[in-house]
Amino acid sequence: MTSVFRIEHHTRYTYETRVTTSQHIACVEPRELPFQHVRSFAFVVDPPPARLIRRIDYFGNALHQFQLLGPHSELRVTANSLVDVGPRGFDLDAVPDAAWEQTCEWLRRPPPEHGRELAQYLTRSPHVAMTPEIAAFARESFWAGQSTLAGAIDLMHRIHGEFTFDPAATTPATPVSRVLAERRGVCQDFAHFQVACLRSLGLAARYVSGYLLTDPPPGQERLIGADASHAWVSVYLPQHGWIDLDPTNDVIVGQRHVTIGWGRDYGDVTPLRGVLLGGAKHRLFVGVSVVPVEGTFAEMDR
Repeated sequence: MTSVFRIEHHTRYTYETRVTTSQHIACVEPRELPFQHVRSFAFVVDPPPARLIRRIDYFGNALHQFQLLGPHSELRVTANSLVDVGPRGFDLDAVPDAAWEQTCEWLRRPPPEHGRELAQYLTRSPHVAMTPEIAAFARESFWAGQSTLAGAIDLMHRIHGEFTFDPAATTPATPVSRVLAERRGVCQDFAHFQVACLRSLGLAARYVSGYLLTDPPPGQERLIGADASHAWVSVYLPQHGWIDLDPTNDVIVGQRHVTIGWGRDYGDVTPLRGVLLGGAKHRLFVGVSVVPVEGTFAEMDR
């Protein structure tokens, strides 16, 4: 059964002094995927930009790039999406897998058609460090002979159980080493940390940005991720492909998750970033609404 969601993503900047000119890139358009279809998407900037283009980046994500050439003291960006999300099309219990040591060995010499893509998800990146402490934490979930997926799911369980969701604890620049030390953060931090753990062992992992329906059916717990974009992790299995895990909510990603894009870390899929001339200090307001408009959604596996 397909789920259908109406998503409204509002971003507003107010500036202490006027901005003379600015250039921005937004990554807020959901991807077209085998299990996900974008029925409609509208992207509105106020004040109207002098130039607005849509392009596809290196990772296949849709980006909206725009320029404001006149003075302004406020910037509003609105993205409205109508998205179908269907089942991922596999039985988790029947996913072909191998011991994580064998997966690491395969990833050291992947077939040429996979090598270039996977190489970027095996090494450190600007927001993903790989330290001995992070590797030690990861190894507690990957004992000898443990399957790759079972280890990744156990790691997800541990992050959810041992870390506290605290929006005041971190910023987008907080390093994963501090997240490990303080055991606090938000979805972005937990995704970065799990990616760092997996890569530190030699496994391929990517950072995924998206949206999450947080109002569940009656009798189920409300999920964390409202009022902002969400983030989770993909781990690669050579015999199957990518499988998505949400450490913030301790779930296998399912039909309540809407995928925007993926990359090495948050820096590749930042919802809105830019360069400004003027402006001084600013205030940021972000609001996200995900509403089911028809259909049903499947219960997510735990």
